[in-house]
Amino acid sequence: MAMTEATISGDPQIQRMMSKQLRQKAQEFLSSRKKANNLEEIISQWDESNVSYILAVEMIFMEVLRRGDMYLEQTINLTISEPKPEIQYIMWLKSGYSEVWEKLLSLIENGKFEIQQQALSTCFKLMGEEGKSPIEPVGKLSYYFPLHRLKPLLRKIVSPDRDNTLLISRHLEINDYKDSLYFTWRSLPQLTPKFQPKENFMKNLLALIDKIPLPNDNDKKQEYDNDDDKILCGPQNVCGGFVWDQSSAKRLLNKVWSCIMQWELSPKIHKQLLIVLLERVIQHLEKPVLLTDFLMNSLDCDGTISLLALQGVFILVTKHNLEYPNIFKKLYSMFEPEIFHTKYKARLFYLADKFLSSTHLPESLVAAFAKRLGRLTLVAPPEDILVILLFIGNLMIRHPGLKRLIDHPIGGGVMINDNPGIGDPFLMDECDPLLSNAMFSSLWEIRALENHVLPNVSTASRFIRNPLSSTEYDMYSILDKTGGQLFDKEIKKRVKDIMLTFERPNSMELPKGERLLQYWKFTTTLR
Repeated sequence: MAMTEATISGDPQIQRMMSKQLRQKAQEFLSSRKKANNLEEIISQWDESNVSYILAVEMIFMEVLRRGDMYLEQTINLTISEPKPEIQYIMWLKSGYSEVWEKLLSLIENGKFEIQQQALSTCFKLMGEEGKSPIEPVGKLSYYFPLHRLKPLLRKIVSPDRDNTLLISRHLEINDYKDSLYFTWRSLPQLTPKFQPKENFMKNLLALIDKIPLPNDNDKKQEYDNDDDKILCGPQNVCGGFVWDQSSAKRLLNKVWSCIMQWELSPKIHKQLLIVLLERVIQHLEKPVLLTDFLMNSLDCDGTISLLALQGVFILVTKHNLEYPNIFKKLYSMFEPEIFHTKYKARLFYLADKFLSSTHLPESLVAAFAKRLGRLTLVAPPEDILVILLFIGNLMIRHPGLKRLIDHPIGGGVMINDNPGIGDPFLMDECDPLLSNAMFSSLWEIRALENHVLPNVSTASRFIRNPLSSTEYDMYSILDKTGGQLFDKEIKKRVKDIMLTFERPNSMELPKGERLLQYWKFTTTLR
């Protein structure tokens, strides 16, 4: 039955034959103890590149666990004698079961992605069946979970030597069961080191936290009995089952995150950590204010990291009463032409709209933002110009005093030698918005956009000529529109028929003037 890996992987027919043989040997083993050597043969010929071996041992041990063939009562025996044949058989089965687990864990750590998936699925199935039919006495416990199986499994998933983010995101059965989720949180603090781990470990652990459900405050202390859709390991006693302890799960999450915050982060991991923190974790932390120093330091980084940190500061300011007087200066400095080439630019516009939503802000501060945004429209992509114009409209609706920027007599920029804004008192390079002289300038950039080549942009810029609306624009719905949608809309509006040629073809020959005619001659042969 043993064949080379190249032969098996290269011929699907041989693979099917091998799978059929292994399945037959597994069925023979389960039907008669006379075929006990079949298990040893399968394990000894184990092929790490063939899924059929995983399916064969899954079939064997799922049925063995259901039957309880590996269960052995612990009795006190004061005499030294040879074990009975039945006990020897049980001990042999347990030894094979342990060896199979080691092989499955090795496949999760080192196997190909398809092999990893099947090995992980098999491990969860065996773990669930072992929880329902323990192989060791569990006393008077009403519920049993094989935690000694889960911890090594999680250790392989968050391996420091391999990037398993794809495996975690596409195939993780922890999410489907309340008990496996709870015991995962119980295991993670022991797997999360305070000292500096390898980058792959950090990446895998953050991906795991991002994908598994977090403790929800709506899930109070609750008992689950025979609902197989919610728990992996069924109760061993009809009087009780698994109990979800919300306070304990939340405390474990905080413990894991406190260890993570002590790591030194590369820019890539720093970005991943901020995404997981803001989108998944921060609302579950007991003291989010302790993140202040970390977020402030992240604000000093460039690009996406500072933008994501800005969202964290916004959460602390609005929900946890954090005072940060320089937040507007930092927000002002983020509006640079480079922002249009980042993935999270929509998040910046949304947060800026929220930060500037108060009508009690100084008009000179808001005017600086309006003027800086107006200047950026000269270099922004068309879809971003539309967002900026509506953003400026919102600022003018909240602060009617900004209408003076529409036609200010002093700040009318003119074009000299292809340099815009000559004579404009606005200081674009000034870091402090209050010192930018925006109140002495005008929004001549929006006037210039009235001649934009795209009708949507030129039409949107004409709002400056009309009376302002009394209601603000919904920035959230506007930011959902992408450049692709804008392009598709423009195509449908302006182009109905697409011509493929300038001359109507009259025959199979090429049209007159075709340059290929000097190289090819088409002839018709009648038969």
